[in-house]
Amino acid sequence: MGSCFSAESRSPLPGSPLSPHLANMKKRNSRKRLGSRGSSFEYRKDEALHRIPGRFFLNGSTDVASLFTQQGKKGTNQDAMIVWENFGSRTDTVFCGIFDGHGPYGHLVAKRVRDHLPLKLSAHWEANVSSEDVFRDFSLGSMTSENMSLLSVDKESRPSIDFLESEKHPDIFETLKESFLKAFKAMDRELRVHPSIDSFCSGTTAVTLVKQGPYLVIGNLGDSRAVLGTRDKNNMLTAVQLTVDLKPNLPAEAERIRRCKGRVFALCDEPEVTRVWLPNNDSPGLAMARAFGDFCLKDFGLISVPEITFRHLTENDEFVVLATDGIWDVLSNEEAVEIIASAPARSSAARALVEVAIRAWRYKYPTSKVDDCAVVCLFLDSNSNHLSTASNGNTEVQPTWKDQLDNDIEENNNLDVLTPLNQSGITRTEEETSLEGNEDPSKLEDMNSDMGINWSALEGVSRVNTLVNLPRFIPEKEKAGK
Repeated sequence: MGSCFSAESRSPLPGSPLSPHLANMKKRNSRKRLGSRGSSFEYRKDEALHRIPGRFFLNGSTDVASLFTQQGKKGTNQDAMIVWENFGSRTDTVFCGIFDGHGPYGHLVAKRVRDHLPLKLSAHWEANVSSEDVFRDFSLGSMTSENMSLLSVDKESRPSIDFLESEKHPDIFETLKESFLKAFKAMDRELRVHPSIDSFCSGTTAVTLVKQGPYLVIGNLGDSRAVLGTRDKNNMLTAVQLTVDLKPNLPAEAERIRRCKGRVFALCDEPEVTRVWLPNNDSPGLAMARAFGDFCLKDFGLISVPEITFRHLTENDEFVVLATDGIWDVLSNEEAVEIIASAPARSSAARALVEVAIRAWRYKYPTSKVDDCAVVCLFLDSNSNHLSTASNGNTEVQPTWKDQLDNDIEENNNLDVLTPLNQSGITRTEEETSLEGNEDPSKLEDMNSDMGINWSALEGVSRVNTLVNLPRFIPEKEKAGK
Protein backbone atom coordinates (compact mmCIF):
# COMPACT_ATOMS: atom_id res chain seq x y z
CA MET A 1 0.00 0.00 0.00
CA GLY A 2 1.05 3.37 -0.13
CA SER A 3 3.13 5.28 -2.43
CA CYS A 4 1.67 8.64 -3.32
CA PHE A 5 2.35 12.03 -1.80
CA SER A 6 0.47 15.23 -2.54
CA ALA A 7 0.52 18.51 -0.73
CA GLU A 8 -2.09 19.79 -3.18
CA SER A 9 -4.27 16.71 -3.57
CA ARG A 10 -7.15 18.10 -1.53
CA SER A 11 -7.04 21.56 -3.09
CA PRO A 12 -5.59 21.31 -6.61
CA LEU A 13 -4.84 24.31 -8.70
CA PRO A 14 -7.54 25.36 -11.19
CA GLY A 15 -7.02 23.69 -14.52
CA SER A 16 -4.93 20.87 -13.07
CA PRO A 17 -5.81 17.27 -13.99
CA LEU A 18 -7.18 16.80 -10.49
CA SER A 19 -9.70 19.61 -10.65
CA PRO A 20 -12.41 18.05 -12.88
CA HIS A 21 -12.35 14.89 -10.81
CA LEU A 22 -12.89 16.61 -7.49
CA ALA A 23 -15.35 19.10 -8.91
CA ASN A 24 -17.64 16.33 -10.11
CA MET A 25 -17.29 14.13 -7.05
CA LYS A 26 -20.20 15.62 -5.09
CA LYS A 27 -22.51 15.42 -8.09
CA ARG A 28 -21.66 11.79 -8.64
CA ASN A 29 -22.05 10.94 -4.98
CA SER A 30 -25.44 12.65 -4.76
CA ARG A 31 -26.81 10.51 -7.56
CA LYS A 32 -26.02 7.21 -5.88
CA ARG A 33 -26.69 5.83 -2.43
CA LEU A 34 -25.46 2.77 -0.62
CA GLY A 35 -27.90 -0.12 -0.31
CA SER A 36 -29.46 0.49 -3.71
CA ARG A 37 -30.77 -2.15 -6.08
CA GLY A 38 -27.52 -1.99 -8.01
CA SER A 39 -25.59 -2.89 -4.89
CA SER A 40 -27.72 -6.02 -4.40
CA PHE A 41 -27.32 -6.97 -8.06
CA GLU A 42 -23.56 -6.64 -7.87
CA TYR A 43 -23.44 -8.62 -4.64
CA ARG A 44 -25.33 -11.51 -6.26
CA LYS A 45 -22.93 -11.47 -9.21
CA ASP A 46 -19.92 -11.50 -6.88
CA GLU A 47 -21.44 -14.25 -4.76
CA ALA A 48 -21.74 -16.49 -7.80
CA LEU A 49 -18.16 -15.70 -8.77
CA HIS A 50 -16.90 -16.47 -5.26
CA ARG A 51 -18.57 -19.89 -5.32
CA ILE A 52 -16.70 -21.14 -8.38
CA PRO A 53 -15.02 -24.46 -7.53
CA GLY A 54 -11.32 -24.20 -6.76
CA ARG A 55 -11.34 -20.41 -6.37
CA PHE A 56 -10.04 -19.16 -3.00
CA PHE A 57 -9.63 -15.60 -1.77
CA LEU A 58 -9.96 -15.82 2.03
CA ASN A 59 -7.50 -16.71 4.75
CA GLY A 60 -6.93 -20.45 4.65
CA SER A 61 -5.19 -23.15 2.67
CA THR A 62 -5.67 -25.71 -0.07
CA ASP A 63 -3.74 -28.84 -0.98
CA VAL A 64 -1.24 -26.73 -2.92
CA ALA A 65 -1.36 -23.23 -1.43
CA SER A 66 -1.59 -21.18 1.75
CA LEU A 67 -3.22 -17.72 1.87
CA PHE A 68 -3.30 -15.08 4.59
CA THR A 69 -3.88 -11.35 4.80
CA GLN A 70 -4.09 -9.03 7.79
CA GLN A 71 -5.23 -5.45 7.99
CA GLY A 72 -2.67 -2.92 9.12
CA LYS A 73 -3.27 0.17 11.24
CA LYS A 74 -4.22 2.64 8.51
CA GLY A 75 -7.84 1.74 7.85
CA THR A 76 -9.57 -0.78 5.61
CA ASN A 77 -7.39 -3.59 4.32
CA GLN A 78 -6.48 -2.64 0.74
CA ASP A 79 -4.67 -5.89 -0.03
CA ALA A 80 -6.39 -8.70 -1.95
CA MET A 81 -5.32 -12.20 -2.95
CA ILE A 82 -6.51 -15.20 -4.90
CA VAL A 83 -5.66 -18.83 -5.67
CA TRP A 84 -7.61 -20.51 -8.48
CA GLU A 85 -7.03 -24.22 -8.95
CA ASN A 86 -8.03 -25.96 -12.19
CA PHE A 87 -7.73 -22.54 -13.77
CA GLY A 88 -9.35 -22.26 -17.17
CA SER A 89 -10.82 -25.77 -16.66
CA ARG A 90 -7.29 -27.20 -16.87
CA THR A 91 -6.64 -29.74 -14.12
CA ASP A 92 -2.87 -29.14 -14.10
CA THR A 93 -3.09 -25.34 -13.94
CA VAL A 94 -3.13 -22.92 -10.99
CA PHE A 95 -3.54 -19.13 -11.01
CA CYS A 96 -2.28 -17.05 -8.07
CA GLY A 97 -2.36 -13.31 -7.52
CA ILE A 98 -1.60 -10.61 -4.96
CA PHE A 99 -2.99 -7.07 -5.29
CA ASP A 100 -2.01 -4.04 -3.19
CA GLY A 101 -4.42 -1.12 -3.49
CA HIS A 102 -3.62 2.51 -2.75
CA GLY A 103 -5.54 5.76 -2.70
CA PRO A 104 -9.03 6.54 -1.38
CA TYR A 105 -10.61 3.69 -3.36
CA GLY A 106 -7.63 1.36 -3.49
CA HIS A 107 -9.50 -1.40 -1.66
CA LEU A 108 -12.22 -1.38 -4.35
CA VAL A 109 -9.72 -1.33 -7.21
CA ALA A 110 -7.72 -4.22 -5.73
CA LYS A 111 -10.83 -6.39 -5.28
CA ARG A 112 -12.12 -5.53 -8.73
CA VAL A 113 -8.82 -6.57 -10.31
CA ARG A 114 -8.69 -9.71 -8.14
CA ASP A 115 -12.14 -10.76 -9.35
CA HIS A 116 -11.96 -9.79 -13.03
CA LEU A 117 -8.33 -10.07 -14.16
CA PRO A 118 -8.27 -13.90 -13.90
CA LEU A 119 -11.46 -14.11 -15.96
CA LYS A 120 -9.95 -11.94 -18.67
CA LEU A 121 -6.70 -13.90 -18.65
CA SER A 122 -8.54 -17.21 -18.96
CA ALA A 123 -10.70 -15.82 -21.78
CA HIS A 124 -7.79 -14.48 -23.82
CA TRP A 125 -5.75 -17.63 -23.18
CA GLU A 126 -8.57 -19.80 -24.51
CA ALA A 127 -9.00 -17.50 -27.48
CA ASN A 128 -5.29 -17.62 -28.28
CA VAL A 129 -5.23 -21.42 -28.02
CA SER A 130 -8.24 -21.59 -30.36
CA SER A 131 -6.46 -19.25 -32.77
CA GLU A 132 -3.40 -21.50 -32.73
CA ASP A 133 -5.62 -24.47 -33.51
CA VAL A 134 -6.89 -22.60 -36.56
CA PHE A 135 -3.32 -22.01 -37.72
CA ARG A 136 -2.58 -25.69 -37.21
CA ASP A 137 -5.62 -26.66 -39.27
CA PHE A 138 -4.46 -24.33 -42.03
CA SER A 139 -1.02 -25.92 -42.11
CA LEU A 140 -2.46 -29.44 -42.25
CA GLY A 141 -5.24 -28.74 -44.74
CA SER A 142 -5.33 -27.30 -48.20
CA MET A 143 -4.62 -23.57 -48.38
CA THR A 144 -7.40 -22.00 -50.42
CA SER A 145 -7.30 -18.33 -51.35
CA GLU A 146 -9.99 -17.65 -48.71
CA ASN A 147 -7.94 -19.41 -46.04
CA MET A 148 -4.81 -17.52 -47.07
CA SER A 149 -6.69 -14.24 -46.74
CA LEU A 150 -7.91 -15.09 -43.24
CA LEU A 151 -4.43 -16.21 -42.23
CA SER A 152 -2.89 -12.98 -43.44
CA VAL A 153 -5.36 -10.83 -41.50
CA ASP A 154 -4.85 -12.78 -38.28
CA LYS A 155 -1.08 -12.62 -38.56
CA GLU A 156 -1.22 -8.87 -38.92
CA SER A 157 -3.31 -8.56 -35.76
CA ARG A 158 -0.89 -10.64 -33.65
CA PRO A 159 2.15 -8.98 -32.06
CA SER A 160 5.49 -9.89 -33.60
CA ILE A 161 7.61 -12.27 -31.52
CA ASP A 162 11.39 -12.25 -31.61
CA PHE A 163 12.73 -15.42 -33.25
CA LEU A 164 15.40 -16.08 -30.64
CA GLU A 165 12.86 -15.62 -27.85
CA SER A 166 10.60 -18.16 -29.54
CA GLU A 167 13.46 -20.63 -29.66
CA LYS A 168 14.26 -20.05 -26.00
CA HIS A 169 10.79 -20.52 -24.50
CA PRO A 170 8.09 -23.16 -25.08
CA ASP A 171 4.83 -22.40 -26.83
CA ILE A 172 2.96 -21.99 -23.54
CA PHE A 173 5.06 -18.95 -22.68
CA GLU A 174 4.36 -17.18 -25.96
CA THR A 175 0.65 -17.95 -25.69
CA LEU A 176 0.40 -16.85 -22.06
CA LYS A 177 2.56 -13.78 -22.64
CA GLU A 178 0.17 -12.52 -25.27
CA SER A 179 -2.79 -13.42 -23.05
CA PHE A 180 -1.33 -11.58 -20.05
CA LEU A 181 -0.71 -8.44 -22.10
CA LYS A 182 -4.24 -8.42 -23.52
CA ALA A 183 -5.86 -9.18 -20.14
CA PHE A 184 -3.98 -6.42 -18.31
CA LYS A 185 -4.86 -3.92 -21.03
CA ALA A 186 -8.53 -4.89 -20.89
CA MET A 187 -8.54 -4.70 -17.08
CA ASP A 188 -7.14 -1.18 -17.03
CA ARG A 189 -9.58 -0.10 -19.72
CA GLU A 190 -12.45 -1.44 -17.62
CA LEU A 191 -11.28 0.54 -14.59
CA ARG A 192 -11.04 3.71 -16.66
CA VAL A 193 -14.70 3.61 -17.69
CA HIS A 194 -16.10 2.08 -14.51
CA PRO A 195 -19.04 4.22 -13.35
CA SER A 196 -18.69 3.62 -9.62
CA ILE A 197 -15.06 2.85 -8.80
CA ASP A 198 -13.08 6.07 -9.01
CA SER A 199 -9.56 5.14 -10.15
CA PHE A 200 -8.38 8.65 -10.99
CA CYS A 201 -6.12 8.84 -7.91
CA SER A 202 -6.52 5.22 -6.78
CA GLY A 203 -4.93 2.07 -8.13
CA THR A 204 -3.39 -1.28 -7.33
CA THR A 205 -0.31 -3.36 -7.97
CA ALA A 206 -0.59 -6.91 -9.26
CA VAL A 207 1.81 -9.82 -9.20
CA THR A 208 0.18 -12.84 -10.82
CA LEU A 209 1.34 -16.24 -11.96
CA VAL A 210 0.08 -19.21 -13.91
CA LYS A 211 1.62 -22.61 -13.20
CA GLN A 212 0.94 -25.36 -15.69
CA GLY A 213 2.91 -28.55 -15.18
CA PRO A 214 6.60 -27.61 -14.90
CA TYR A 215 6.10 -24.15 -16.39
CA LEU A 216 5.67 -20.90 -14.49
CA VAL A 217 4.65 -17.64 -16.19
CA ILE A 218 4.51 -14.45 -14.12
CA GLY A 219 2.87 -11.13 -14.90
CA ASN A 220 4.04 -8.28 -12.65
CA LEU A 221 2.81 -4.72 -12.24
CA GLY A 222 4.04 -2.44 -9.45
CA ASP A 223 6.06 -3.22 -6.34
CA SER A 224 4.55 -6.42 -4.97
CA ARG A 225 6.94 -9.33 -5.37
CA ALA A 226 7.32 -13.03 -6.20
CA VAL A 227 10.15 -15.07 -4.65
CA LEU A 228 11.07 -18.70 -5.29
CA GLY A 229 12.31 -21.06 -2.58
CA THR A 230 14.67 -23.55 -4.21
CA ARG A 231 17.56 -25.90 -3.33
CA ASP A 232 21.07 -25.18 -4.58
CA LYS A 233 23.71 -27.75 -5.50
CA ASN A 234 24.55 -28.17 -1.81
CA ASN A 235 20.87 -28.83 -1.02
CA MET A 236 20.63 -25.54 0.85
CA LEU A 237 17.36 -23.66 0.61
CA THR A 238 17.89 -20.35 -1.18
CA ALA A 239 15.71 -17.46 -2.32
CA VAL A 240 15.44 -16.43 -5.97
CA GLN A 241 13.57 -13.21 -6.74
CA LEU A 242 11.32 -13.81 -9.75
CA THR A 243 10.10 -10.23 -10.27
CA VAL A 244 11.53 -6.74 -10.20
CA ASP A 245 9.88 -4.04 -8.09
CA LEU A 246 8.81 -1.64 -10.81
CA LYS A 247 9.59 1.66 -9.15
CA PRO A 248 10.53 5.07 -10.60
CA ASN A 249 14.14 4.66 -9.44
CA LEU A 250 14.73 2.12 -12.21
CA PRO A 251 16.58 3.95 -15.01
CA ALA A 252 14.37 2.59 -17.81
CA GLU A 253 11.18 3.42 -15.92
CA ALA A 254 12.35 6.95 -15.08
CA GLU A 255 13.38 7.57 -18.68
CA ARG A 256 9.96 6.57 -19.99
CA ILE A 257 8.15 8.78 -17.47
CA ARG A 258 10.32 11.80 -18.30
CA ARG A 259 9.77 11.27 -22.02
CA CYS A 260 6.05 11.57 -21.32
CA LYS A 261 6.58 14.88 -19.47
CA GLY A 262 6.13 13.32 -16.02
CA ARG A 263 8.59 14.25 -13.30
CA VAL A 264 10.64 11.83 -11.21
CA PHE A 265 12.32 12.89 -7.98
CA ALA A 266 12.45 12.20 -4.25
CA LEU A 267 11.45 14.62 -1.52
CA CYS A 268 14.12 16.05 0.75
CA ASP A 269 12.71 14.37 3.85
CA GLU A 270 12.62 10.93 2.18
CA PRO A 271 15.55 10.86 -0.28
CA GLU A 272 15.39 7.07 -0.60
CA VAL A 273 11.86 7.09 -2.10
CA THR A 274 11.64 8.15 -5.75
CA ARG A 275 8.18 9.31 -6.83
CA VAL A 276 6.23 10.19 -9.98
CA TRP A 277 4.76 13.70 -10.23
CA LEU A 278 2.54 15.61 -12.64
CA PRO A 279 4.32 18.07 -14.95
CA ASN A 280 3.02 21.25 -13.30
CA ASN A 281 1.81 20.10 -9.88
CA ASP A 282 3.60 18.59 -6.92
CA SER A 283 1.15 15.73 -6.86
CA PRO A 284 0.38 12.87 -6.59
CA GLY A 285 3.90 11.55 -5.91
CA LEU A 286 3.29 7.89 -6.79
CA ALA A 287 6.08 5.61 -5.58
CA MET A 288 5.71 3.07 -8.39
CA ALA A 289 6.18 3.23 -12.13
CA ARG A 290 3.40 0.85 -13.21
CA ALA A 291 -0.06 0.24 -11.78
CA PHE A 292 -3.68 -0.40 -12.58
CA GLY A 293 -5.73 2.78 -12.27
CA ASP A 294 -4.05 6.06 -11.21
CA PHE A 295 -5.35 7.68 -14.39
CA CYS A 296 -4.18 11.12 -13.31
CA LEU A 297 -0.70 9.90 -14.32
CA LYS A 298 -1.47 7.67 -17.29
CA ASP A 299 -0.71 10.47 -19.77
CA PHE A 300 2.61 11.19 -18.07
CA GLY A 301 4.48 7.89 -18.15
CA LEU A 302 2.64 5.60 -15.75
CA ILE A 303 1.65 2.40 -17.57
CA SER A 304 -0.27 -0.79 -16.86
CA VAL A 305 1.81 -3.03 -19.13
CA PRO A 306 3.05 -5.98 -17.05
CA GLU A 307 6.55 -7.41 -17.07
CA ILE A 308 6.19 -11.05 -18.16
CA THR A 309 8.75 -13.64 -17.06
CA PHE A 310 9.08 -17.39 -17.48
CA ARG A 311 10.66 -20.17 -15.45
CA HIS A 312 10.97 -23.87 -16.14
CA LEU A 313 10.55 -25.48 -12.75
CA THR A 314 12.77 -28.34 -11.58
CA GLU A 315 12.59 -30.83 -8.72
CA ASN A 316 14.75 -28.47 -6.66
CA ASP A 317 12.08 -25.75 -6.67
CA GLU A 318 9.87 -26.05 -3.59
CA PHE A 319 7.51 -23.07 -3.38
CA VAL A 320 6.74 -19.57 -4.65
CA VAL A 321 5.85 -16.71 -2.29
CA LEU A 322 3.73 -13.82 -3.57
CA ALA A 323 3.46 -10.92 -1.13
CA THR A 324 2.63 -7.23 -0.98
CA ASP A 325 5.23 -4.68 0.08
CA GLY A 326 3.97 -4.82 3.66
CA ILE A 327 6.08 -7.98 3.85
CA TRP A 328 9.09 -6.90 1.80
CA ASP A 329 9.51 -3.55 3.55
CA VAL A 330 10.59 -5.35 6.73
CA LEU A 331 11.78 -8.80 5.63
CA SER A 332 14.38 -9.86 3.07
CA ASN A 333 13.76 -12.53 0.44
CA GLU A 334 15.93 -14.96 2.38
CA GLU A 335 14.08 -14.34 5.63
CA ALA A 336 10.71 -14.88 3.95
CA VAL A 337 11.82 -18.18 2.41
CA GLU A 338 13.25 -19.38 5.73
CA ILE A 339 10.02 -18.53 7.58
CA ILE A 340 7.88 -20.39 5.03
CA ALA A 341 10.16 -23.43 5.12
CA SER A 342 10.17 -23.54 8.93
CA ALA A 343 6.39 -23.21 9.34
CA PRO A 344 4.92 -26.10 11.38
CA ALA A 345 2.53 -26.95 8.54
CA ARG A 346 1.97 -25.85 4.97
CA SER A 347 -1.52 -24.71 5.84
CA SER A 348 -0.10 -22.10 8.26
CA ALA A 349 2.89 -20.98 6.17
CA ALA A 350 1.35 -17.74 4.85
CA ARG A 351 0.04 -16.76 8.27
CA ALA A 352 3.43 -17.43 9.86
CA LEU A 353 5.08 -15.04 7.39
CA VAL A 354 2.51 -12.30 8.03
CA GLU A 355 2.84 -12.61 11.81
CA VAL A 356 6.63 -12.33 11.67
CA ALA A 357 6.37 -9.31 9.36
CA ILE A 358 3.99 -7.54 11.77
CA ARG A 359 6.40 -8.10 14.65
CA ALA A 360 9.23 -6.79 12.48
CA TRP A 361 7.20 -3.66 11.71
CA ARG A 362 6.71 -2.93 15.39
CA TYR A 363 10.39 -3.49 16.11
CA LYS A 364 11.93 -1.66 13.14
CA TYR A 365 9.42 1.20 12.82
CA PRO A 366 7.79 1.68 16.25
CA THR A 367 6.47 5.14 15.35
CA SER A 368 4.89 4.05 12.05
CA LYS A 369 1.60 2.34 11.45
CA VAL A 370 1.84 -1.27 10.35
CA ASP A 371 1.03 -1.73 6.69
CA ASP A 372 -1.52 -4.22 5.35
CA CYS A 373 0.10 -7.58 4.62
CA ALA A 374 -0.99 -10.30 2.20
CA VAL A 375 0.78 -13.54 1.30
CA VAL A 376 0.09 -16.40 -1.08
CA CYS A 377 2.43 -19.38 -0.89
CA LEU A 378 2.18 -21.88 -3.74
CA PHE A 379 3.84 -25.26 -3.09
CA LEU A 380 5.27 -26.77 -6.22
CA ASP A 381 5.27 -30.47 -5.33
CA SER A 382 2.20 -32.61 -4.76
CA ASN A 383 3.35 -34.27 -1.53
CA SER A 384 0.85 -32.60 0.76
CA ASN A 385 -1.65 -34.23 3.09
CA HIS A 386 -3.20 -30.97 4.27
CA LEU A 387 -6.89 -30.52 3.64
CA SER A 388 -8.33 -27.35 2.22
CA THR A 389 -9.46 -24.92 4.92
CA ALA A 390 -10.42 -21.94 2.75
CA SER A 391 -14.15 -21.33 3.13
CA ASN A 392 -15.33 -21.21 -0.49
CA GLY A 393 -18.30 -23.08 -1.90
CA ASN A 394 -18.28 -25.15 -5.06
CA THR A 395 -21.75 -25.07 -6.54
CA GLU A 396 -21.32 -22.75 -9.51
CA VAL A 397 -19.87 -23.26 -12.97
CA GLN A 398 -17.07 -21.12 -14.39
CA PRO A 399 -18.10 -18.42 -16.85
CA THR A 400 -17.18 -19.30 -20.41
CA TRP A 401 -14.28 -17.52 -22.07
CA LYS A 402 -16.59 -16.25 -24.81
CA ASP A 403 -18.83 -14.63 -22.21
CA GLN A 404 -15.88 -12.80 -20.72
CA LEU A 405 -14.52 -11.62 -24.08
CA ASP A 406 -17.93 -10.18 -24.90
CA ASN A 407 -17.87 -8.19 -21.66
CA ASP A 408 -14.30 -6.86 -21.59
CA ILE A 409 -15.44 -3.25 -21.89
CA GLU A 410 -19.04 -3.62 -20.75
CA GLU A 411 -19.63 -2.15 -17.27
CA ASN A 412 -22.30 -2.43 -14.62
CA ASN A 413 -23.90 1.01 -14.24
CA ASN A 414 -25.71 0.15 -11.02
CA LEU A 415 -22.79 0.10 -8.59
CA ASP A 416 -22.45 2.68 -5.83
CA VAL A 417 -19.89 5.40 -5.31
CA LEU A 418 -18.30 5.60 -1.88
CA THR A 419 -17.63 9.04 -0.50
CA PRO A 420 -13.92 9.67 0.14
CA LEU A 421 -13.09 10.39 3.74
CA ASN A 422 -10.31 12.17 5.54
CA GLN A 423 -6.79 10.88 5.14
CA SER A 424 -5.08 8.44 7.43
CA GLY A 425 -1.45 9.32 8.06
CA ILE A 426 1.38 6.96 8.87
CA THR A 427 2.62 8.38 12.18
CA ARG A 428 0.91 7.70 15.48
CA THR A 429 0.30 10.43 18.02
CA GLU A 430 0.78 9.68 21.71
CA GLU A 431 -2.93 9.38 22.44
CA GLU A 432 -3.88 7.64 19.18
CA THR A 433 -5.25 4.13 19.36
CA SER A 434 -4.95 1.60 16.55
CA LEU A 435 -7.61 1.78 13.85
CA GLU A 436 -9.42 -1.39 12.89
CA GLY A 437 -11.83 -1.47 9.95
CA ASN A 438 -15.35 -2.60 10.83
CA GLU A 439 -16.36 -4.36 7.65
CA ASP A 440 -19.83 -5.53 6.74
CA PRO A 441 -19.97 -9.14 7.95
CA SER A 442 -22.11 -10.07 4.95
CA LYS A 443 -19.15 -9.54 2.65
CA LEU A 444 -16.98 -12.65 2.74
CA GLU A 445 -13.86 -11.06 1.29
CA ASP A 446 -13.58 -8.67 4.24
CA MET A 447 -13.63 -11.42 6.87
CA ASN A 448 -9.89 -11.95 6.65
CA SER A 449 -8.42 -11.00 10.02
CA ASP A 450 -8.02 -13.66 12.69
CA MET A 451 -5.75 -11.62 14.98
CA GLY A 452 -5.62 -8.16 16.53
CA ILE A 453 22.72 -5.12 -6.84
CA ASN A 454 18.85 -5.67 -7.05
CA TRP A 455 17.01 -2.55 -8.03
CA SER A 456 14.17 -3.83 -5.93
CA ALA A 457 16.04 -4.07 -2.62
CA LEU A 458 14.05 -2.46 0.18
CA GLU A 459 15.83 -3.63 3.32
CA GLY A 460 16.39 -0.78 5.75
CA VAL A 461 14.15 1.69 3.94
CA SER A 462 11.73 3.48 6.22
CA ARG A 463 8.07 2.95 5.37
CA VAL A 464 6.08 5.62 3.55
CA ASN A 465 2.62 5.64 2.07
CA THR A 466 1.82 5.22 -1.60
CA LEU A 467 -0.69 8.04 -1.12
CA VAL A 468 0.26 10.09 1.92
CA ASN A 469 -2.08 13.06 1.67
CA LEU A 470 -4.95 11.69 -0.38
CA PRO A 471 -7.86 10.40 1.74
CA ARG A 472 -8.20 6.81 2.84
CA PHE A 473 -11.50 4.97 3.31
CA ILE A 474 -11.95 4.42 7.08
CA PRO A 475 -15.33 3.00 8.16
CA GLU A 476 -15.10 4.44 11.69
CA LYS A 477 -14.83 8.01 10.38
CA GLU A 478 -17.78 7.50 8.03
CA LYS A 479 -19.96 6.35 10.93
CA ALA A 480 -18.79 9.16 13.20
CA GLY A 481 -19.74 11.75 10.58
CA LYS A 482 -23.32 10.56 10.32
